[in-house]
Amino acid sequence: MKLSRELKVGTLFILGLALLFWGYNFLKGKNVFKSERVFYAIYENVSGLNSSNVVSINGLEVGQVKDVYFEENFSGHVVVVLSVNSNFPIPKNSIARIFSSDLMGSKEVAIVLGNSKEMVISGDTLMSDSEASLKEEVNRQVQPLRKKAEDLLGSIDSAATIVTTIFNESARENLTNSFASIEKTFYALQHTTMKMDTMVRTESNRLSHIIANMESITTKLDENKDDISNIITNFSNISDSLVKADMATTFINANKAIGELALIMEKINRGEGSIGALVHNDSLYFHIEKSMADLNKLLEDIKKHPKKYVRLTIF
Repeated sequence: MKLSRELKVGTLFILGLALLFWGYNFLKGKNVFKSERVFYAIYENVSGLNSSNVVSINGLEVGQVKDVYFEENFSGHVVVVLSVNSNFPIPKNSIARIFSSDLMGSKEVAIVLGNSKEMVISGDTLMSDSEASLKEEVNRQVQPLRKKAEDLLGSIDSAATIVTTIFNESARENLTNSFASIEKTFYALQHTTMKMDTMVRTESNRLSHIIANMESITTKLDENKDDISNIITNFSNISDSLVKADMATTFINANKAIGELALIMEKINRGEGSIGALVHNDSLYFHIEKSMADLNKLLEDIKKHPKKYVRLTIF
């Protein structure tokens, strides 16, 4: 059967229209030969998401963004229409998350699968979420560092102001004078320490003799503590007797004695009399040392020969 020329032209025209329709949809990412499911997601900000951007599940491309438009109630929210060509089951609580698929900021919608037993059907609205862009994430990470850098610059500026104030001409002069005074103080302290060391080395033998004599006297006192206790008891009895005495007369006499003692001390300070000469004479130390040594010998002799000093007569 021979086809007419008109039929051939009509057939080619229809095939051309079909090819044009398929090519147009193919360029838009639509496959007219596959079943399509449509889902919706509502966002406050789509961060540059456009039609024909990829829709994926677990990194596998399953569709494209079909349309992006504002809600009709003028709320400012953006409705994103997702065209999914796969029959993969999507749980009801899945999330349509917008994220940056590369460093250039290209956007993509990833369907994060939930765990619900109920599955969505075409025309349902998915929960939405937006991942921070690379720029926003960098700004979030850099913001604390920026604040620390600003604080550090403020501290450096304050330190520079303090240093400038300290090292002006007047402050430098005061600081130099202070260091000079400190140096003199340390020199005087060192000189004094050297004198003390010299004195200790020179008088070490005398100090050793004095300490030895004092230790010996302390030992003797400890050995005669019973006698000392009796003496203290006697003094206690004497003090009781003084309490019963005429205290007014005692105080008058005491004041008189103190006055006379003050006159005597004044003469001694002037170097008058024997005691004054003794006080102002450098040989006093040697006499005291000799007396202490003699006292020590006397106590030892009394201990060894008590009958020599105490005689008892029986009637």
